[in-house]
Amino acid sequence: MGFFSRTQSTIEFPWISLQTEAELSDVLEHSNNQPILIFKHSTRCSISSMALDRFINQWDKSNQCACYFLDLIAYRLVSNAVEARTGVIHQSPQVIVLWKSHVIYAASHNGISAKEIKEELKKLTEHE
Repeated sequence: MGFFSRTQSTIEFPWISLQTEAELSDVLEHSNNQPILIFKHSTRCSISSMALDRFINQWDKSNQCACYFLDLIAYRLVSNAVEARTGVIHQSPQVIVLWKSHVIYAASHNGISAKEIKEELKKLTEHE
């Protein structure tokens, strides 16, 4: 089951699908202009589904952050590339937030917090 067949809130969330290593390179480059978030999700894991739903329900859509969705089952090689390029050891589910190609937030499972991400994003705007 793909993530778009899950719930109405998932469908309405402004995800950008991350499917190739070339797209990952573009995403890392894009992080020089805007914070980006990568949500690594296993479509076969109920814990990952619960974390995804909780994240979506807590996310403040006013956050100035591009949100990328990585289906770990379909695109495992891309997930491996995320680990190699960011230095963040693979977990599932997992959220990684990048700014200027640097990891500013990483969490997995129940540690994923939309509130903490918002605080990290706020710090960026305070420093500019």
